[in-house]
Amino acid sequence: MNFDLDMSTDMVKFGDMPPQAFLLGLLSAFDNRFQACADNFFQEITWKQFFAIICIKICTEEPTINELAEIMGSSHQNVKQILLKLEGKGFVTMIADEKDKRKQRIVLTKACRDFCEKNDEQSREIIRRIFDGIEEEHLLAAIMTIQKMERNISEL
Repeated sequence: MNFDLDMSTDMVKFGDMPPQAFLLGLLSAFDNRFQACADNFFQEITWKQFFAIICIKICTEEPTINELAEIMGSSHQNVKQILLKLEGKGFVTMIADEKDKRKQRIVLTKACRDFCEKNDEQSREIIRRIFDGIEEEHLLAAIMTIQKMERNISEL
């Protein structure tokens, strides 16, 4: 990859491409590479399935499909397909909401919790290696930038 860092502006340039376009391309390429790497890491499930599990785990109560879709930044249909595959593998169950029987709540199974526990240490090591050498201030700046981009996308 050929790019230049302009020290006077502290901006990375890729030919005549503006930095915003470069960043969007970089994020897309990173996502593809990371997904391929993560898909190879887990034998039982894909990265997208594992990401769904992570998102379910961060919820304070069992999420609905729509709530999970919002967290994952994906469509209801895509999330439903991911959940059906996870359900087929015994990692989640979908139960009717007690207050509104039309809604389904997603519950992680013991098999899923066991899988997460088995892979926890190795997952942490991979994350550590991905972020090796990145200063916390740069990490926080990247987080704030992407969060602002997310807010801007939601306003489109």
